[in-house]
Amino acid sequence: MAGVLSLVFSNPSMDDYEAHAGAQLVKLGTQELCEAPNLPMVLRLWIRNCPELIASQRDALAALAGQFTTRRNLGVASLYSTRMEGKELLPGLRLPGFDVLSLGVAGRFVILRTDAINGAEE
Repeated sequence: MAGVLSLVFSNPSMDDYEAHAGAQLVKLGTQELCEAPNLPMVLRLWIRNCPELIASQRDALAALAGQFTTRRNLGVASLYSTRMEGKELLPGLRLPGFDVLSLGVAGRFVILRTDAINGAEE
């Protein structure tokens, strides 16, 4: 019984998930935009420290993830489903779309499934 109660109390909240998702999006954004040569040359010349720029947007990315996430509270755990279509930021610079299913349990998050979304307009 004590184990079940501890799981109930450590069931991550939506705020906890948003913080987790923001950190994951910073990591993904840094890989997609800074480490791979995906930025147009003009932006690479203009942006001096790409990873720092993306990291500075952690709170905004967390809030954005929260807008596209639904939570199913199972009492001892929660399922979080985040689906975000690809968005064009600037001509030639498109954010990738994704669909992520995560399990929050015992104060931690486990990604159960990830799918890339093409983002093509239908």
